[in-house]
Amino acid sequence: MTKTPALRKFFTDPWGMAALAVVLLFVFTAIGFEIYGSWCRNHNEIPVYLRSDPDNCYASPSAQHWCGTDYQGRDVFLRTLAGSASALKVGVYSGLIAVVIGVTLGMMSGYFGGWIDDLTVWMFSIFASLPTLLFILAFALLFSGEFMSPQALKKFSHLAALLNTEPGMLGVYLAIGLTGWVTLCRVIRGETMKLKQISFVAAAKVAGVSNFKIIIRHIFPNVFHLVIIYFTTLFASAVMLEVIVSYLGLGVQSAPSWGIMISDGQSRLWMGVWWEIAAASTALLILVLALNMLGDSLRDALDVKK
Repeated sequence: MTKTPALRKFFTDPWGMAALAVVLLFVFTAIGFEIYGSWCRNHNEIPVYLRSDPDNCYASPSAQHWCGTDYQGRDVFLRTLAGSASALKVGVYSGLIAVVIGVTLGMMSGYFGGWIDDLTVWMFSIFASLPTLLFILAFALLFSGEFMSPQALKKFSHLAALLNTEPGMLGVYLAIGLTGWVTLCRVIRGETMKLKQISFVAAAKVAGVSNFKIIIRHIFPNVFHLVIIYFTTLFASAVMLEVIVSYLGLGVQSAPSWGIMISDGQSRLWMGVWWEIAAASTALLILVLALNMLGDSLRDALDVKK
């Protein structure tokens, strides 16, 4: 299937377009709150989603506060929207790390074979056997600063500031990326093994084209559709893992997070304060569902067998 029919099929899929619209809405919301948060920090202003109102704690949903307020009187709806920034950042950064590792190792392993393939298989067998959540929690603790040297902490703090995040979350990004590349690597490896047997790759070898150019010009473009599909899956998984880590208290500390909102709201359900959990859980459900639907739509459109 050529690119044009594939794109036409994707853009004529109503569910795919609806999912794309929802994902883009979250993306633009996250970008907007990131810009707003940076502006507030530069001007020593308290963001509106962090402003507390002690006289208006646990206010139920109303016209003034659509999703009520939390234990500090902060607007839950605004905090839910601001939490999309934390979710999107972990999805993008972790997904990119996993894609770079998975695609690089998968193409190298599938194309060259031999000891490179043996080493890659050994590596993804080990990472596939790791308890993912415990691995992520360990990295979050490591990067939080308590177990790092002052020099290393300073470097990672600068990198975290550059990415507009916290050192602990930098460890979460890295840990999710290091555990999320295995499936993509396996798929890319198998596809590369098939592609290197095709006539145009053999012709390029006969013509004296270097292996690096063959991989970049002929192999990578033919597996790129798999990268797009699996990136949406990695994105959704990373978002859910970030919520779990933040829920356990080892993720986001200062910025709004759906995991923190669920953790805070859970202890107050006995008081009938349900709106904080409902808002965060609904936002998580909508984003993950949209990402999964988008991935399914992309897979159907780019599948050459259909």
